[in-house]
Amino acid sequence: MAWNIKKKYLDLSAREDSGQKKIWGDYITVCLAYPNRYRTGMSNLGFQTVYRMINNHPSFLCERVFLPDPEDEEAFASGSTPLFSLESQKPIREFDCIAFSIPFENDYPNILKMLDMAGIPLRADRREENTPLVIGGGFTVSLNPEPLSDFFDLFLLGEGEGMVPEFLDELEAVHKGGLSRREAFHRFQTGLSGAYCPRFYQIDYKQDIGIESFKPLDPSYPEKIKRRQVTLIDDFITDQCVLTPETEFAGIYLVEVSRGCHRGCRFCASGFVGRPARFRTQKGLSPSIDRGLRINQKIGLLGTAVSDTPDLPAICRSIIDGGGKFTIGSLRVDRINEEIAALLRKAGAETVALAPEAGSQRLRDVIHKGITEEHIFAAASILLEQGITNIRLYFMVGLPTETADDIEAIIDLVKKIKHHAVKSTAGKRSFRLITVSVNQFIPKAVTPFQWQPLEDINNVRKKMKRIASALRREKAIKVIHDLPKWNYIQALLSLGDRRVGKILLAAHRYDGNWSRAMKEVNVNPDFYVYRRKDVNEILPWDFIDHGVKKTLLIRESEKAFRDV
Repeated sequence: MAWNIKKKYLDLSAREDSGQKKIWGDYITVCLAYPNRYRTGMSNLGFQTVYRMINNHPSFLCERVFLPDPEDEEAFASGSTPLFSLESQKPIREFDCIAFSIPFENDYPNILKMLDMAGIPLRADRREENTPLVIGGGFTVSLNPEPLSDFFDLFLLGEGEGMVPEFLDELEAVHKGGLSRREAFHRFQTGLSGAYCPRFYQIDYKQDIGIESFKPLDPSYPEKIKRRQVTLIDDFITDQCVLTPETEFAGIYLVEVSRGCHRGCRFCASGFVGRPARFRTQKGLSPSIDRGLRINQKIGLLGTAVSDTPDLPAICRSIIDGGGKFTIGSLRVDRINEEIAALLRKAGAETVALAPEAGSQRLRDVIHKGITEEHIFAAASILLEQGITNIRLYFMVGLPTETADDIEAIIDLVKKIKHHAVKSTAGKRSFRLITVSVNQFIPKAVTPFQWQPLEDINNVRKKMKRIASALRREKAIKVIHDLPKWNYIQALLSLGDRRVGKILLAAHRYDGNWSRAMKEVNVNPDFYVYRRKDVNEILPWDFIDHGVKKTLLIRESEKAFRDV
């Protein structure tokens, strides 16, 4: 069976362009792991950026590994074939280091599955001296790594461009100095800003299972670990270094335009930990855009706040003038004007995504969205005038203070947008479709809503059903929504402390049966998910200096509920 999988990997590699394959020799070896399928991982710009950084270091060789396809999992799970890398098909347990790039909480179970397939002990405290170092980084673990702490030797917290090169230099010094695992971890914890070795920190719990204290075991370790962030993103390139048709964005060359956001939506972690918002200039983006145009691909402009980019019109015009096209994931409704809409039309855009988030003005004010119904209708009108006849609308349900009237407001707003669209396109190019995407609000660390509970998923299911039912008979409207049952798990992994790792481990042991895992483990998951937290309690992620004062988050939380 393994030879079939190896052939599949060789075929995948052969279809790639610009892969950085090095020959094994005296390099320090790193296997960069993405805890999902190849198709998803190779669509992730952060993953590709780290791959480039490691291979650009003269002392390092980096290869990749992904969660095997469903039909291939059994071959690895049986134990007869250890999980191996894409490039050389070497077992990943033979690498010096396994580095997981982790963007989403829902991928946490896949991390344990991949370690198990590789024959690597799941718990960090059970690994031997010759076991690869297992490190993790990415947006979600930089917010709160604690549910994964039992399984990782080291986390790198924050943005990688400044930290990864420093880590590689430290790891090279560890190898040259012949340091033991513990000596290496001590060096990382004392000498590398943003490094977090969970084994060096002790947590004491209260009787009500809240956190009593979080403290380092050695005074040489920092009490607060600073999340790393780069200042000038024009100083480096963030674009695709490996091209492949086997991705979710085939035919699109991904380029990061912006990072962070200054808007301060109270549900959004990027709007707080990503401050200040940083934007690339047209000049800084030129090398990436030129490369994308040379290979005749559409340019995908990515970022948390792309539509706030000062040079966005000039960037878009440069792509069109170069004979290319571009796409933007989502636009702020208050940033859509005739110029941007015209550029989107010239780029061949047929669908534009807008995010009102809530149907009523009252609730948009609670979440500090900063837009009005007038902004929404103005944006829709401008897009329709330019012949863009497909609109995607993003809404959340289960937001703090939400009432039945707010759910009805979503329905009414969608209907009004649709009727406005039909009326304004009469006699012109006919309006085609509004896609309404409904997702549950999930509280996130380092936001003003971090103290809020998740709404009961049964209530959320009823709200989604109400929206879908009310819009089902409306022509040119399509409603899609997530599965609320998985939102409970995501909230648990987003808001949990180290003890949640016991539930995660049990869920792995029971092949993803979370209900059985929660019954077996003596940890109450509702404590993390359905409980409103006190602003004075110690939260699992409070040991990280995210660059955001807790007083600011408390003040924003108070503002949200002041006039409700």
